Amino acid sequence: MDAAEGVDPRRWKALWVTLVAGFMSLLDVTIVAVALPSMQRDLHASAPAIQWVVSGYALAFALVLVTAGRVGDAIGRRRIFLLALTAFVVCSAAAGAAPTITLLIVARLAQGVAAGCLAPQNSALIQQMFRGAERGRAFGLFGATVGISSAVGPVVGGLILALADGPQGWRWIFYVNVPVGVIALVLGLRWLPKVAPGRGQRLDLPGVALLGCGVLAVMLPLVLAESGGVRRLWWLILVGAVFLAAFARWERRVAARAGRPLLDPRLVTGTRGYAAGAAIATLYFVGFSGVWLVFALYLQNGEGYSPLLSGLAVTPFAIGSAASALVAGRLVERLGRLLTVCGLAAVALGLGGAVLILRFAPEDIAVWCAAPALFVGGMGSGCVISPNVTMTLRDVPVRMAGAAGGALQTGQRLGSAVGTAALPGLFYMVLSADGDAYRSAVAIAVGSGIVPVLCALGVAVRDWLRDRRARRQACPPEVSHSPVHASQS
Repeated sequence: MDAAEGVDPRRWKALWVTLVAGFMSLLDVTIVAVALPSMQRDLHASAPAIQWVVSGYALAFALVLVTAGRVGDAIGRRRIFLLALTAFVVCSAAAGAAPTITLLIVARLAQGVAAGCLAPQNSALIQQMFRGAERGRAFGLFGATVGISSAVGPVVGGLILALADGPQGWRWIFYVNVPVGVIALVLGLRWLPKVAPGRGQRLDLPGVALLGCGVLAVMLPLVLAESGGVRRLWWLILVGAVFLAAFARWERRVAARAGRPLLDPRLVTGTRGYAAGAAIATLYFVGFSGVWLVFALYLQNGEGYSPLLSGLAVTPFAIGSAASALVAGRLVERLGRLLTVCGLAAVALGLGGAVLILRFAPEDIAVWCAAPALFVGGMGSGCVISPNVTMTLRDVPVRMAGAAGGALQTGQRLGSAVGTAALPGLFYMVLSADGDAYRSAVAIAVGSGIVPVLCALGVAVRDWLRDRRARRQACPPEVSHSPVHASQS
């Protein structure tokens, strides 16, 4: 540890290890989609079976996030990170080598569990290793990783399939994780900080069961939406809501008895910014995740683009997101929630502009004319994800960092599941009325994706105004302009 600063001198090197691992785990949510047709053909799989290659990973990922974060808090984040990364690499190799669709699905489920155990350790390690303004910059890099990995999945998948041409080329979608993961594992063993785990921390098993049943029941119909899951299993969402309500009640009971809840209710009721930040993340990912599937469907089915060209067409959003996320990490301490407000407004403006261009511009150039609007939306996105993570988690006690990060990412996964079910469903609904109305379908579906973004903007504005009122009441007028106080907005 650096005695002067009280932090690990290898913290930036360790951060890059966690970011690489996090990038791989989040990329695998979307990268597989472009390879599904060749997987289905080579493995002679049915449509419902091949859907589990994507949905099974997303489901397993979301199920374990909070529990894995709590376990990391209790027995050591470094230990869980390295174990999860090892499992992720092994499962990636197993998925690439799978000779049948059944074994591929099993490997993907196990890979999703490993990714879900890995993800909350990333934000928790940032909480552990960084302080002050450095934490904002570190979360800026983390937020850029989240945004870029989600946006570039189709591009990377298309590139891999183009380079690994042939009937078994899809296997390299999984094999590519192996060398990258091994290098990250070796460097993690060297650079990740060793911190003594907490003592006497028992895992809240009833809480694990209630939360797991609730998340499973809510997400299962959503991840199976393409094969009619919402229509057939809608009642599971109600069951899931009951389990989640029982979970919340149980956690309050455990906390009232001075126990160790899986997810401490005080994170929501007593930690400034956490409840608003979690709501913003969930709402934003409803629109953010669903929009890219709609664009892929429109570009590949409506415009006849290849998977690679389809991914390149939306690259301006990813570029804008990456550029602004790095800057936003440095601005978040100064501007606070105002940065999220501006970012959400820019996302809504950019996507709204893209909708109008795709609907009304000349058909042969509409996609490329939409690039500047997508870039504006990407710039806004970079000012949403990483600053929101910073402001949501910055006041969380380090002892709860893993569970808090896991809960935040669970909200994001739930939002993604809703968005990826609802927006493509709306796209297909418009096409079912008119099979040639691709431009109307993409405009209506993406326009609907802007609605949850605007809802997130409403939450952000409310939180920003509340913080401003709190500062004015707490600070004398003559010091209300101080940078120290401004950083707390």
